[in-house]
Amino acid sequence: MSTANTVIFDNGIHRNILLEDFGSGGAAIQANQHVIIHGKEGMILDPGGHKIYSSVLNETLSLLGGSKLRYIFLSHQDPDIVAAINGWLMTTDADAYISKLWTRFVPHFGLDHLVVERLKPVPDEGMQLALAESTVSILPAHFLHSPGNLHVYDPISKILYTSDLGASIGMDYIEVPDFEQHIRYMEGFHKRYMASNKAMRLWADMARTLDIDIIAPQHGALFRGKEMVNQFINWCADLQCGTDIMENIYNSSST
Repeated sequence: MSTANTVIFDNGIHRNILLEDFGSGGAAIQANQHVIIHGKEGMILDPGGHKIYSSVLNETLSLLGGSKLRYIFLSHQDPDIVAAINGWLMTTDADAYISKLWTRFVPHFGLDHLVVERLKPVPDEGMQLALAESTVSILPAHFLHSPGNLHVYDPISKILYTSDLGASIGMDYIEVPDFEQHIRYMEGFHKRYMASNKAMRLWADMARTLDIDIIAPQHGALFRGKEMVNQFINWCADLQCGTDIMENIYNSSST
């Protein structure tokens, strides 16, 4: 993937931009950053770690132009999402939102006392955030894979941002062209990182209540179009993963 940005929705007032991969070429896992801009306000989703901080910050400010960065969304506590949060809070006026489970842990990434009050907790059931004249929903996605995991639904673009759910590794395209062929790039990750089929089914039931045109994970390719979206949701609902398939691992004689 190139180090660039791709506009995935734009109606003249509301824009959704994918920052494809500012961490390519290294040992770290590939990661996407996403920016949502409505009128004069914007938010960045899962901005990443120290290695890409300067590049992603500069690109985000360039995309915002004269608009204000109002929110920093952190889907969970992993370093590829939150490690550079102190820099973002020190150089912008934005508030950061993360599950209430992680507000006491994020300061271990070096959060300065001057900005710690701008790290805001999200309750387990999620919440709504006003972005200029629009509203985005923070939705529960707990145990997929973090016990305090959150997704973002943008009703204007009809994009569901799914953090590690839907992650794919090793392909060279931005949008999934063929779902069945794409499974091999995400199956291993999901079987090992997602907690259980019950958690997947709970999420799938919630996702089916939303009007979704695009599912955008934090790693790898996005799923565009209702047929592709439905294929992914159905795949998640049926997948045996995590504790469903780990029984043989819990065996002291194997050590």
